[in-house]
Amino acid sequence: MDLNNPYIIIIGLALVIIISFLFDKVAKKTSVPSVLMLIAFGIGIRQGLDYFQIESGDQLFGTLELLGIIGLIMIVLEAALDLELRADKAPVIIKALGVALVALIASSLGIAYLIQQLIIPDFFTSLLYAVPLSIMSSAIIIPSVAGLMPSKREFLIYESALSDILGIMFFYFLLGNAETASVGQIVTDVVINIVVTIVVSIIVSYLLVLLFQNITGHIKLFLLISVLIALYAVGKLFHLSSLMIILVFGLVLNNNKIFFRGKLAKLIDQSILGTIVHEFHTITLETAFVVRTFFFVVFGVTLDLLSLVNIETGLISLAVVAILFAVRLITLKLFALKSIFPELLIAPRGLITILLFFAIPLEFQVATFDKGILLYTILLTALIMMVGLMGKKEQAEDVKALEFNDWEELDKEIEQLSQQKN
Repeated sequence: MDLNNPYIIIIGLALVIIISFLFDKVAKKTSVPSVLMLIAFGIGIRQGLDYFQIESGDQLFGTLELLGIIGLIMIVLEAALDLELRADKAPVIIKALGVALVALIASSLGIAYLIQQLIIPDFFTSLLYAVPLSIMSSAIIIPSVAGLMPSKREFLIYESALSDILGIMFFYFLLGNAETASVGQIVTDVVINIVVTIVVSIIVSYLLVLLFQNITGHIKLFLLISVLIALYAVGKLFHLSSLMIILVFGLVLNNNKIFFRGKLAKLIDQSILGTIVHEFHTITLETAFVVRTFFFVVFGVTLDLLSLVNIETGLISLAVVAILFAVRLITLKLFALKSIFPELLIAPRGLITILLFFAIPLEFQVATFDKGILLYTILLTALIMMVGLMGKKEQAEDVKALEFNDWEELDKEIEQLSQQKN
């Protein structure tokens, strides 16, 4: 079979997306995370390629870095569009931010120490490998918690989205200061970088919102995405925290009533912006789905099955997972959540873990770090989440009933307004 044949490539890519869609449907019926099925699918592809003696290296992974950059942008943007800034949401946002930040830092340091003792002598390099393992996966959590009580679901959505954003920024802050000599200099550089980036991000975000609400025609959403990708690349060239630009833009767009107040409110048209936000959210969701699909499949293809039967790899993975959930238990207790179940058990690793692992520069890559550790960590945390979500089907029925009642109330309000108008 000639893998260079463009029609074979097109058929293969289309089949991967179709199968991923079917996996999502199966996941909703069985509570088995689709990530596990995608990785298994990738492993199956690898076995098939090996059986037919087909090379899968450079041809498959040539565009992985580019896809990874786009994936990071879309994931941060999707997370920002899920964050609703309201006064009544302040307590849950503050708690979610505290849990996400403390758990990220504590888990990263704990896992880095473990890696330093067992695999990589250099602590900084160990920390680079530890950060991806410390980030929760909103791509797995958000669709998985639909059946939980509204308060618990809301907390987990905020926490996972903030964990994604903070984890990605932490990882790239480390890379950006890899050659800085002193801790004081690192802190100074990071603070200056953040302040400059936030100022630039706010200005750019206001300008983009005003500009794109006035663009007529149907070709505007992918134009907006192209502008954001270009801004991300330009920010990288000037050593800014480019993901902050994406984050701030998403927050300004989704919470435009907060950012455009007083005289500024006259500059925007809520009906136009509401349509843009809805359509833009749909595009980011579907793009993130495609990126997630290919990365989990590619990860499965790259796995060496021999590493999965390596006892040392399995034991290290168990230690990593133990650190993650020990830190999570302490953090949830620290922030005084009334009930920590099933929140304690819902902390899967996934897309961000793989994206950042592939983003580790060549000069910091260590051959002795087995990718099986990633797989075992993703597998174990997904299985623990599955256990945590068992027995929650009755809550799903309550949520559906609640949503139905909300729609009934909305219909009544619309009818009353219509009568008043007449």
